[in-house]
Amino acid sequence: MATLAQAPSRPAPATPPAPGPLSRLGPNWYAAVMGTAIVANAGAVLPLTAPGLRTGYRVVWALSALLLLTLLAARAVHWLRHGDQARRHLLDPAVAPFYGCLAMALLAVGGGTLAVGRDVIGEPAALAVDVVLWTAGTLTGLAAAAAIPYLMVTRHRIEPGSATPVWILPLVAPMVSAALGPALVPHLPPGQGRQALLLACYALFGMSLLATLLMLPLVLSRLIHHGPLPLALTPTLFLVLGPLGQSTTAVSNLASAAPGAVDAQTAHATVAFAVLYGVPVTGFALLWLVLATALVVRAARHGMGFAMTWWGFTFPLGTCVTGAAGLARHTGLDAFNWLAVALFAVLVAAVAVTASRTASGLLHGRLLAPPPLTGRRPVPPPEPPGPAPTTARTRSDGGR
Repeated sequence: MATLAQAPSRPAPATPPAPGPLSRLGPNWYAAVMGTAIVANAGAVLPLTAPGLRTGYRVVWALSALLLLTLLAARAVHWLRHGDQARRHLLDPAVAPFYGCLAMALLAVGGGTLAVGRDVIGEPAALAVDVVLWTAGTLTGLAAAAAIPYLMVTRHRIEPGSATPVWILPLVAPMVSAALGPALVPHLPPGQGRQALLLACYALFGMSLLATLLMLPLVLSRLIHHGPLPLALTPTLFLVLGPLGQSTTAVSNLASAAPGAVDAQTAHATVAFAVLYGVPVTGFALLWLVLATALVVRAARHGMGFAMTWWGFTFPLGTCVTGAAGLARHTGLDAFNWLAVALFAVLVAAVAVTASRTASGLLHGRLLAPPPLTGRRPVPPPEPPGPAPTTARTRSDGGR
């Protein structure tokens, strides 16, 4: 009879299954694709003819293509199985800008396919792949360049002094399209098509440049008024080199593609613009490189450990390589060639170290940790109905 009087027990809530590794795969991982692909893209424009170099570029390009396919599949599964978390990433100002990396990964692999991969799959197939990836990357980049700032204005909670170079990522994606689009210009029939693509790339260059010029003062102001970035974010200082090197690359590549797309006078003006713009911007890029390196050394002395932000060292450096090589092509100065080779050596070292640390982190399961969601504060659960506790009432009376 005692059992009849006992209150029925409530079933214990089901324990949610432990999330798998794919649930913690954020958009920042596309930076690994960008950093790998830029080695092949930058190496292809260098004046180096040592035996085996071209084969090495092909291997790096193939690896970047494999990484891109793997990440696209993994991220698709992430959106299907963990769509709520993926949407939370979009609402977090610390994570959402990394969606610009998707566009740049598509563009970098596409450009490498036409520049290096054609040795493996043939020029017709390489051209088709580049057209698809450039179109997809450009559309994705335009969407990110518009949507992420919109979310920052309307949905994100931005704390004063929280600007970081990561905010530049979605804005620089159209500049990558502007830098890699000129390679497609000669493959179009002469006439309106070539001119339209060339001018469209100049428009992409302009929108990215002006948007970046609006964002960079916020980053510099944050550094001056609030001090160095947190240790894990210090490598992102190199991201500022991205729009600098990529814009120099863009105007150089556009000048090379202008003959046959526009009249001779306009084509000559594009070369002059490439030099007059590219040389001062390269000078500023070298100044920022010194500043960023000094702050990274400082962070290393204070205990900066490895994080996926280390991939921020790679792609921006690669854009400076291609920018310097473009200036060498249009000025004939050997100094720019030597600068490109020196920066390429630093790039290869940075990619080798970062890739090896990433592989080690994956093997030991340290890297697939949830990205920090700092943009939305958790809402506390509602308090149960009923009178307030006596202690609360006593405190509201001033402790009487």
